[in-house]
Amino acid sequence: MNTHSDNDFSRDNQQERLKTESWIVGFVDGEGCFSVSIFKNPTTKSGWQVLPEFVVTQGEKSLIALEEIQKYFECGRIFINKRYDNHHEHLYRYCVRRLRDIQEKIIPFFKENPLRTAKKKDFEKFVNAIQLINKKAHLTEDGLELLKQIKRS
Repeated sequence: MNTHSDNDFSRDNQQERLKTESWIVGFVDGEGCFSVSIFKNPTTKSGWQVLPEFVVTQGEKSLIALEEIQKYFECGRIFINKRYDNHHEHLYRYCVRRLRDIQEKIIPFFKENPLRTAKKKDFEKFVNAIQLINKKAHLTEDGLELLKQIKRS
């Protein structure tokens, strides 16, 4: 005889999901970054390229944490930054660069699960920049200047 109802199972899943989401928020508060890079690129119409990016970085010993975050969001890639200095392990970066993933997965997650440190302001600026990019404003001189202002602030 089954003593657990579907509601018990659903409640357990919801509790686990909430724990995971809180863990991700805390992890990103400590190790995450929301950025928009702007650099010259003569192959583009405007001569500039704009690259929005959500990144979480960890040492090799904690690679599993990045894999769990990637699994949760179902997007992005993990890259290795090999180190040959006095550090004993390579760095790994979980990166989401695809605009659609940023708009549909990353931004809604952090709007629903707010950051608690100074990263919250960084996230808000990131959202403003993504809105400009989404409107194709970065393809104009004025829009590019707005993005640079957001970046500088």
